Amino acid sequence: MTTPNALLADDDCYLALKAKDARFDGSFFTAVTSTGIYCRPVCSVKTPLRKNCRFFRHAAQAESACFRPCLRCRPELAPHSVGWCIQDASFMLAHQAARLLDEPQAWGDEAPSIEKLAERLGVSDRHVRRIFEAQFGVTPLQYLQTRRLLTAKQLLADTDLPITQVALASGFASVRRFNAAFVQHYQLNPTDMRRQSPRPGSEGVTVRLGYRPPYDVAAMLAFFGKRSINAIEFIAGGADAPCAGRTFGIESGGRLHAGWLLATFDEPRSQLVLRVSDSLREVLPLVIRRVRAMFDLDADPAAINGVLQASFPGGDGLRVPGALDGYELAVRAVLGQQITVAAARTLAQRLVDRFGEPIETPWPQLTRLFPAPAVLAHAGGDALGQLGIVKQRQAAIVGIAQAVAGQRLQLHGGADVNATVAALKELPGIGDWTAQYIAMRALRWPDAFPAGDVALHKALGVQSLKNPAKEAGLASSRWKPWRSYAVIRAWSGLLDAATPAPKMTQTLPQPHAIIRGNATGLIAACADPVSARAVNRL
Repeated sequence: MTTPNALLADDDCYLALKAKDARFDGSFFTAVTSTGIYCRPVCSVKTPLRKNCRFFRHAAQAESACFRPCLRCRPELAPHSVGWCIQDASFMLAHQAARLLDEPQAWGDEAPSIEKLAERLGVSDRHVRRIFEAQFGVTPLQYLQTRRLLTAKQLLADTDLPITQVALASGFASVRRFNAAFVQHYQLNPTDMRRQSPRPGSEGVTVRLGYRPPYDVAAMLAFFGKRSINAIEFIAGGADAPCAGRTFGIESGGRLHAGWLLATFDEPRSQLVLRVSDSLREVLPLVIRRVRAMFDLDADPAAINGVLQASFPGGDGLRVPGALDGYELAVRAVLGQQITVAAARTLAQRLVDRFGEPIETPWPQLTRLFPAPAVLAHAGGDALGQLGIVKQRQAAIVGIAQAVAGQRLQLHGGADVNATVAALKELPGIGDWTAQYIAMRALRWPDAFPAGDVALHKALGVQSLKNPAKEAGLASSRWKPWRSYAVIRAWSGLLDAATPAPKMTQTLPQPHAIIRGNATGLIAACADPVSARAVNRL
């Protein structure tokens, strides 16, 4: 059978549908002409006859052909279809447009439009429409409408948010427009689609987020566990119930929404189960997008492995750890410059203890928020110096905070990668390594490559050459467009050979029961920049 990263022929799609192969989830959708419904490849209903099936690469294509989403397999839970072809400028432009449409924070108070989209991309609106339709089979506005409707469908099914809040949180300007679009596309009123509300008394909202297997859950949580900061995050649970919890704050609609979230993995179903505090309900779609980015749920392992397998056998389930907040990631990257991961974690802990705002949660492990941009933008050198942060990094942290607070810098998946990397390198104390690391984890760029990383040089065996950064860059050309994933595999291989994987905490944390669950190891890689001396100690 054709691999999931390829454009599948209809007969291949039907074979994947019959097998209910989760590797193809989100790579295509099956529309059944006899029912008018479209489904994911993993749908549990009886496989329809081949003659009744039409196959679409994107949900928006199925909906533009007047098919409705299945209420059983719920297409809104599927991982997004992400593909990359660095050499194809039109392909890249179309996907950059989609990234912008997928990221509400990229627009602020503006309403997305073809004209504004074209202006941001620096091309004509006619060109945007043409290349977008060539890639996705629908117009940008049809794509955006489908994403909004599927977001609303998930909120209706999984939460008890009032219809008005569902409409606004999904990106609709009014309830009237929301109702009209819902009826037009799904032939149902929003209230007709609403399932039974969560049980009274349950705290928080629970949603499910799909991903494509294989997924190395232990490696991902170990990466975060090694870097976890007390009071804002924890990693715990054994192999049967691994989980991650943390506090989170996000600005939307001119105010800060702050709360907590808890992520657990349902590996048999290839799903992440996300529980979010009630205080974040109004921005739940934004939280979902951040969590998908943090855990790299939209990656296509088959596509990535097709390029990397020859150089990095194994590691099919490794993903690029992302970030809930790109600004936070950038600050932590600066703190980690030229020191070990453990030392960087110590500095980050001091920063949170000194500047983090207190927050109440049911979890004793979660008591603070990461310091807001406005706070660190005005942090004095004396205050930062007392934490052990050297002057060069003080300037970099303040520079990042000021740029983010002043909205001159956006650090999320919808940002222009090249422009953002250039803007980062103009800030004091930020070089190519830090900018590439931020692009890899915060901007979700699959082809980022920190060529100057010492640990990477050692993993690739070029550390003794005259110009190891240049040699690493030359060696990386065969891994495009997945060099971010190559970096993770290289780091993992370096330390898997040197360090045994420690055991994770075996108890799932409960409210008001303190559990020390900082998983370490597995990918205990030098993801923060390190000196040659530090690498030798790992």
